[in-house]
Amino acid sequence: MFTGEQTDLVAFFQKNKKKLVQEWEDSIVINHEDPFKLKIRENGEALLNVILSMHKVSSEELIEIVKKIAIEVSEERVLANINIGDFVYNVNLGRTILYSYLSKTGISWSDLQESINKINFCFDKFLYYAVSHYSEAKNKIIEEKTMFIDSTHQDRLTLLGQMTSSFIHEFRNPLTSVQGFIQLLKADYPNMRYLDIISGELDQLNFRISQFLLLSKKELIGKEKINFKLNQLIDEVLNFLYPSILDGKVKIKRDLSKDFTLNGYADEIRQVFINIIFNAIDVLNHHEVDLPTIEISSWLENEELIKISISNNGPAIPAELRKTIFEPFFTTKKLGTGLGLFVCKEIIEKHKGELTCDSSMDKTTFSICLPIQS
Repeated sequence: MFTGEQTDLVAFFQKNKKKLVQEWEDSIVINHEDPFKLKIRENGEALLNVILSMHKVSSEELIEIVKKIAIEVSEERVLANINIGDFVYNVNLGRTILYSYLSKTGISWSDLQESINKINFCFDKFLYYAVSHYSEAKNKIIEEKTMFIDSTHQDRLTLLGQMTSSFIHEFRNPLTSVQGFIQLLKADYPNMRYLDIISGELDQLNFRISQFLLLSKKELIGKEKINFKLNQLIDEVLNFLYPSILDGKVKIKRDLSKDFTLNGYADEIRQVFINIIFNAIDVLNHHEVDLPTIEISSWLENEELIKISISNNGPAIPAELRKTIFEPFFTTKKLGTGLGLFVCKEIIEKHKGELTCDSSMDKTTFSICLPIQS
């Protein structure tokens, strides 16, 4: 049963309903590209009708009615792709205008308190269900787009791997022949100039080719994991890069723990160290750094993991770039392939390890964590 105040309130709003809705419609924020802009007034009237009938139904029934309208309106807002802030503002504007009419009813505020509580209940529930559904729908759209982008990206990488595998093998065959003839020339003419330089450049070319081939799993065919010593591998890398280290006047500091044994593809782990250390040399060569230094440290993280850090005192990597340096085809070098760090991360993760980067004004550090062979 309605109380007398409730009956008077409903009668008042029934009489002023058209005027109230018009005042609200004149004040709200509307995007002219909104395909549902003509339904906004209709939605406002629907919410007002719920409020006019709120004393006739139970709280449970009221919630179901409000929820149904909220989800319908929310679906329209998702399709309209509007700013959710505008929607919340418009709903609360309707509440404010509704309150402004309460003072004109002639009913005391104390007698209106129960109705005010129910009006707030309707508006609050409406906003809760509408915004929650809007957020869920938007997140679903974002997830679907992300999955599509990831799928497309993965397809491109798969195709690239197949193309590079066959294409690069055509380069590697004559390259192997040239390297063989260089060795023959060294044996026949040990004093011939430039043979070491040619051989070194061919080794670098072969290394770059291997980076491309690592995008294809075919490179693993015929290869077996072996046990190898970490410190010995690092020494081999530093010897291989010695000409570049000497040319760049870079100081190498080593603080390595005892020589632990790792299990995996030694040539791939070697490539990771070559790539990261060579990148550090390149950075130090292209920036004026006092006492250019590369620090290589290793320590036992726990009984099963060894951690290796490779640091240089070159300029800091900006925070926004640190998020993308391990992405394929990202490079800041004019002639870079953008595959170096991507391949490094792929190799380390394939060996059940982790590769991370931390950079500050003082130093940039690449950290590698790998399981040791028990």
